[in-house]
Parts: sequence; C-alpha cells; structure tokens
Amino acid sequence: MTNHAAEMQALLHDRRIVVVCGAGGVGKTTTSASLALAAARAGRRVLVITIDPSKRLAQTLGVSPNDRDPTLLSPERLRAVGIDPPGSLSAWMLDPQAVSDEMVRRISSDASSAQQLLGNRVYRHITSMIAGMQEYMAVEALQGFVADERYDLIVLDTPPSRDALRFLDAPSRAGAFLDRRVLRLFLPSSENRLRQAATRVFERLLDLAFGERARAEIQQFFVLFEHVLLHLSRSQGDMRAFFGGPQVAFLLVSSPTAAAQEEARYFAKRTRELELPLAGTVLNRSRAWTVDRPLPSEAYPDLEKSKAPDALVRALAKLDPLARAEADSARRHQALETELGARKGAGFVLALPELPETASELEGLGALAAAFERA
Repeated sequence: MTNHAAEMQALLHDRRIVVVCGAGGVGKTTTSASLALAAARAGRRVLVITIDPSKRLAQTLGVSPNDRDPTLLSPERLRAVGIDPPGSLSAWMLDPQAVSDEMVRRISSDASSAQQLLGNRVYRHITSMIAGMQEYMAVEALQGFVADERYDLIVLDTPPSRDALRFLDAPSRAGAFLDRRVLRLFLPSSENRLRQAATRVFERLLDLAFGERARAEIQQFFVLFEHVLLHLSRSQGDMRAFFGGPQVAFLLVSSPTAAAQEEARYFAKRTRELELPLAGTVLNRSRAWTVDRPLPSEAYPDLEKSKAPDALVRALAKLDPLARAEADSARRHQALETELGARKGAGFVLALPELPETASELEGLGALAAAFERA
C-alpha cells in the first residue's frame, strides 16, 4: 500500500475527526456525507455535521435546522446504503445560535446571569455580528460530541474555505470586537469621580443615539458577555493544539475549475502556516477516469466499410468532435490530478467522478463512498 493510500484508509478507519474544507459549490457537503458513509460501512459509528446541505441531501440524511440532537439513519435506510452493525451513520445540521445558547448556560457564573444574557437582544445577534463565531460554534459542538464518545468518527463540514479556519482565531476577533478599552466606557463605574463623570456623559450620548432602554441592554450585554469572552480566549490555545493533534485530519475538496483551484492553493497555504494536518485533496467532478475511453471513430474503425446503416455512420461522425472535446477535458483533469499529487505536503489526491444528474442522492452518496473505499 502506498503512503497516499494508507493516509486515505486512515481517514476511514483510524481518525476521530475529519474537517472537510473547500470553496463554495464544489460538492463539499456531499463529499463529507460520502466519506461518512464509507467509514460507517467499514463498521464505525459516524456522525456528519453539516452546515448548509441541499434540500435533497438534508432529506436523504433526515436532518432539519431545528434538530437539537443528531439524527440516526433508520435501520431500513442503513441497510439500503450497505451499513451493517456495529457501523452506524448519524447526521446533524448545525444551529450556531443553539450551540451558543448551550455554551452560555454551561459557562455563565450562575443561572440568573445565563438567563439574562440569553434574553438580551444584542446577544441574540452575536453569532452574525462577529466574523468566525459561526465556525467557532461548530467546533464547540464538535468538542462536545468528542467528549461524550458516542461516535468513533466525526466528519465536520465547514463553510467555504476562506472562512473555514476562522474558528481558530474567533476569540481574537471577538476580543477585537469587544475591545476592553472601549468596553470600559460602556460599563457602570465605581472608580474615581472623573471616571464616573465620563461614564455618565457617555451614557447620555448613548441614550440620545439609541434610547435609554437600548443603552441599558447594551451595557447588560457587555457585563454578562465578558465572562463568555474569557472562556473563548482561554480555549483558543487548547483548540489549536487539539486540531493539530494526531486524531484530527483536514481534507480539502476542490474541483477542476480555476476558481476552485485558487481557493485550494489558499487553503493549503493557510494549513501550512497554522501547522494543521492536511491529509489530502479530493478532486471532485473529475473526468480523469474517462481518459482511456476510445473515441467513436476508434471504437468502430471499419464502420464506413461495413454494412452499417448510413444514418448510424453519419451520427457517429458528428459525435466524434464532441467526444474529442470530452477527451481533452479528461486529459486536463488527469494532468491536474498529477500536479496536485506532486505538491509537497499536500497528502493524497482522490479524483471523484461527476455523477449523472439522474442519479438519486442515495445512489450518488453510494457511488462516491465506493470511490473512497477503493482508494
């Protein structure tokens, strides 16, 4: 077995967490579900956490945005996709606000403070106000699933690659957003008279701008969220160490398009800078597997001399240019696959085929999972 094949098999059989990253529209979520399916067919208890699956994929996995807990595929569906005990496949669609609420309940200094913060209008928008908070909440949820050991493997589908690693610096972004020097101006003060006077002036300005009630809510948010911010800051170092550890692997999903390749290069560069373990790249929707397919003129070289109907001869002649264009595309995809494999530190490369539009979601997942299994 080659090193690259061994790395691929390690994803299915040994890793605890696979973080799947890639540009938007390259089939990242479907690839995540297919990898999860392949690992479950290998006998592992697998959870796939999705961010924004298509409607068809969500229906196939049986998940919805309002689910508080992962959904285990029914026994009938597990059998239909070839999963036998002890293997299992569960799916969960991330709700960042729900995860944030659970974190607040868990780390607030007391139940009353937690309830006040959960009811605060500023807090209700916090996951959309601070860049990276949604991704951070995905990781908070992931760490909870790792701790309870219900799953052998967790596959985390992430937002498009430019945002995928934001969770690693979300606490810094939150810290910048909630600059303590500015924060102090919002907070009620019991310090010297000069500071108290400055605070009163600032409060009057806020009252004029937002109204007294809104100003009071903003102040309440900053007082209560400071405790959460301390938790985020403390866990940043732990999180980087966790994602750089031997249980975790990052998998990049790309496609042959120029835009997707540019995103792939950016992501690979960021993983090197952050010293994260990039296991490999999936080149999705590749036609490289058709590169050996003969042209119609090659498959039937003596057709014109045969007694074949004239209409068939003319039809095959017209198909030949189209087939040559497809063959050129397949050769470009094959060259790209080779180039990706030669990049230092990029891990394995797995080319997945472009599925026919007529394939059902279940058929598509099964076909892609089989490609992972054959690698």
